[in-house]
Amino acid sequence: MGIDETRLNTFLGKAVEDLGAAISATLILAGDRLGLYKALAEGPLTPAALAERTGTHERYLREWLANQAAGGYVTYDPGSGEYRLEPEQALCLADPASPVDLAGAYYIIEAVFHALDRTVDNFRTGAGLEWGDHHACLFHGTERFFRAGYNAHLLGEWLPALDGVVAKLTAGAQVADVGCGHGASTLLMARAYPRSRFVGYDYHPESIRVAGERAREAGLENARFEVADATGYGERDFDLIAFFDCLHDMADPVGAARHARQALKPDGHCLLVEPFAGDNVEDNLNPVGRVYYGASSQICVPVSLARHGPALGAQAGEARLRAVMEAGGFGRFRRAAQTPFNLVFEARP
Repeated sequence: MGIDETRLNTFLGKAVEDLGAAISATLILAGDRLGLYKALAEGPLTPAALAERTGTHERYLREWLANQAAGGYVTYDPGSGEYRLEPEQALCLADPASPVDLAGAYYIIEAVFHALDRTVDNFRTGAGLEWGDHHACLFHGTERFFRAGYNAHLLGEWLPALDGVVAKLTAGAQVADVGCGHGASTLLMARAYPRSRFVGYDYHPESIRVAGERAREAGLENARFEVADATGYGERDFDLIAFFDCLHDMADPVGAARHARQALKPDGHCLLVEPFAGDNVEDNLNPVGRVYYGASSQICVPVSLARHGPALGAQAGEARLRAVMEAGGFGRFRRAAQTPFNLVFEARP
């Protein structure tokens, strides 16, 4: 079989671009940890000025800045020798509270390298890897990556897309956030709806500890957190039960849906937020799908397989999610909203 030189060069060009992105991942983490992006967001700086402002070494920053400029993550002015962040770059790299916290996602990349030996073993054996057995940077990165989307969409788009939920929350509702992690989604809702009561459940004790601290720091007395898995919490009569980007990880997603159905009031709502995916592999062969399949094979699928679950994966798609919720006893299921990164569903008894 002959080699098509044009195709070869096209592939090599893409591969070199990917190689540059991969070797730069740790440099993005360094920029985040050292405050380099935040400093550049304040205005153009030479390497020497950036080093002085951030307490770092100029020689390293010259290489770092050139790398970032070559990748399009900062902008270089040859005339002045200064580097700067454009407003769009700053939004993604310099503000963890922004709706697009790109730098935060790289802590997830760091985590999968920590788990590389286990990943290779899992591929050979079919074993899994518990969420809590990952490096702690995964929990930090997951919070930052998903929190950005919640900040951008949860209050203004997703909750209003549910039938009558905002009115219930405004008046005072009972809400459970299942698989809450560090509680970013729980606390966002608790702050917006002070008359409602929120409880976050997660089976990872350290995440619940962090979530409780965040609630105390924010002074939110209407939010609390408990260690419990998705089929083990005992409270009932919730107006709203939410699963944010977690159902596909679970060992028993049908059991989690069934437990939620039983814990809801007869007129209650279940909010299911999942990574954006089509129902067929070919629907997901795009940049977003590539990211999610990468995370799924190293994080999501192993978490489910660790407890002999069905391993839905991060690209489960609407049809499989509908089947899970219907098997759990929900009679109504609809897509309420979507973003380039998420599908948002409402399930009702």
